[in-house]
Amino acid sequence: MRRVLVAGGGRIGRMTGHFLSTSGDYRVRVIDPSAEALSWFEANRPEIERVQGDVADAAVLDKALEECWAVCSCAPFHCNPGIAERAKAAGVHYLDLTEDVAVTKKVMTLAEGADTAFVPQCGLAPGFIAIAGRHLARGMERIRELRMRVGALPRHPANMLGYNLTWSTAGLINEYLHPCEAIDGGEFTTVAALEGLERLVVDGVEFEAFNTSGGLGTLAESLMGRADRVNYKTIRFPGHRDLVWFLLHEQGFAKDPEGLGRLWEREIPGTEDDQVVVYVSASGLVDGRLIERTHALRVLHAEFDGLPWTAIQITTAAGLCAVVDLLAEGRLPQKGFVRMEDVDYGEFIANRFGRHYAG
Repeated sequence: MRRVLVAGGGRIGRMTGHFLSTSGDYRVRVIDPSAEALSWFEANRPEIERVQGDVADAAVLDKALEECWAVCSCAPFHCNPGIAERAKAAGVHYLDLTEDVAVTKKVMTLAEGADTAFVPQCGLAPGFIAIAGRHLARGMERIRELRMRVGALPRHPANMLGYNLTWSTAGLINEYLHPCEAIDGGEFTTVAALEGLERLVVDGVEFEAFNTSGGLGTLAESLMGRADRVNYKTIRFPGHRDLVWFLLHEQGFAKDPEGLGRLWEREIPGTEDDQVVVYVSASGLVDGRLIERTHALRVLHAEFDGLPWTAIQITTAAGLCAVVDLLAEGRLPQKGFVRMEDVDYGEFIANRFGRHYAG
């Protein structure tokens, strides 16, 4: 069996470790600096090897990477360049979940000349959303517009933000602050986060959507020359965007994102009663005729093997683990930089982990 290192034992790391260790095909080792985080694995998945250590310590990480076939980074996005660097030195395949554009560009540079695969951004968004978007646009001679929308939301919102913390708070705020890549008028461009507010209805429920960074991954670059408009937006309940704008740009938290993170961690509760909403729409010319294709789904929290899992844990880890499987099966390039939009949709959905996106 292949040994996989999971870097980060938080919520997504737990789900990733659970999926891989119960599959029967992988031996899992997890590294995290927190004894409390590792105690979850001891109590619930004792077969997973546990290493208490900081991935920022190169010597500690090098030791954890010994005898590993791949490393899956579920650590904070700013840790990923260091993890990717040590993976390259160890000759280990590298996968991550980052939404940060600058981090991905660093990983892309590290992938040059590597003897193993470097597959960043393989969670939900970025990740599955690029696979689905490219799939809907298949066969279009010219893509008029490709719209990708994703939201990780509570099922029963109970505050003015209409939101509960379901994943990385630092990653969330990062998406609200940085420029967002897009294609507009056939040209690659960047647009401001929190702009482009629109109304969206999925399964009869009204949402809003607005620009956030990182969700496209490398898809905009891949579709240059083939598309007129390509964009990604985050889905929220109505009113969320205006309140976040107020906090960031009128109350000054754009200059103190760590402060906003501490505030939200203190005042906004998490929830296990969540949902992930996905909406993708592609319109373009097929045999000279304008065609539109859409794909929408909701994924809810669920219980596996007697343990409760949130929808964001399921979808994010399912994307990552499906790519691990496809890499192990030789269905993806075995060296260099691998883009998520190059993953075949049919193979992904047919995968034992990817099936969680089947709807």
